Amino acid sequence: MKQVVSISLGSSTRDHSAEINLLGQSFLVRRIGTDGDMQKMIRFIRDNDGKVDAFGLGGMDLYIQAVNRRYTFRDAQKVAGAARITPIVDGSGLKNTLERKVVDYLLQETDIVENKKVLVVSAMDRFGLAQSLEQAGCEMEYGDLIFVLNLPVPLKSLKTLAFIAAVAVPVIRLLPFSMVYPTGKKQETNKPRYPQFFRRADIIAGDFHFIKRYMPEELPGKIIITNTVTSSDIEMLRKKGVKTLVTTTPEINGRSFGTNVMEALLVAYAGCKKELNPPEYQLLLEELDFKPRIIEL
Repeated sequence: MKQVVSISLGSSTRDHSAEINLLGQSFLVRRIGTDGDMQKMIRFIRDNDGKVDAFGLGGMDLYIQAVNRRYTFRDAQKVAGAARITPIVDGSGLKNTLERKVVDYLLQETDIVENKKVLVVSAMDRFGLAQSLEQAGCEMEYGDLIFVLNLPVPLKSLKTLAFIAAVAVPVIRLLPFSMVYPTGKKQETNKPRYPQFFRRADIIAGDFHFIKRYMPEELPGKIIITNTVTSSDIEMLRKKGVKTLVTTTPEINGRSFGTNVMEALLVAYAGCKKELNPPEYQLLLEELDFKPRIIEL
């Protein structure tokens, strides 16, 4: 049985393990949170390097996509550098392939994204999703300045974001990761920020930890397009009045896994020692026939 481990900077309360089967291959998948302890992540990776088939880097991004250029977070680079033998991926490969396919699927099979106002909490974190929604004709607002830099300025196009990112990202990538993204116990607490941007959107899209951290008390009739959620997350969204939940990763054993886990699964499935390229991910996604999970709440 192949082993995939997602080692996360996030909360240990979300830890889980599961045995799954993909086209005849068996996998043991584990998620281990370190509650914001980056040194613990590094020690775990070093201790298990070469003993598992793939690592997923959870709770932090290795790369930040400044629209037309990719930068590496300095903190994440330190963590990923602890793996010398086992491949380590952060999910960015799937964000630019699987999440584009999700929008195509929603356009072809549903009316969920047609003529909608969309808030993407961070387009630099979910560039493939953001670009696909913009190309689908949605009325977009990007919250990178709002939720990363705490500036109440929504961006209306990826061209504007590219201009700002060219200046800001070379500095942002050097900051401690906890200043940019909710880590550890912050992932379990809600601190509403600028609720007017949530209220005026039909769809709220992007990383769930960003959404959960900053969303308002009520989200009546909203559609959420995000990555991984737990059963308690689903119940919380139901109580807030969310109408529809779409998770871009498919349901396996009753829950959806993070993009870093799914990418690590694909790398292990292919037997590779490094991340795959976009055409390779695309071929595997078609072979496995992954589809988004749509839940009417």
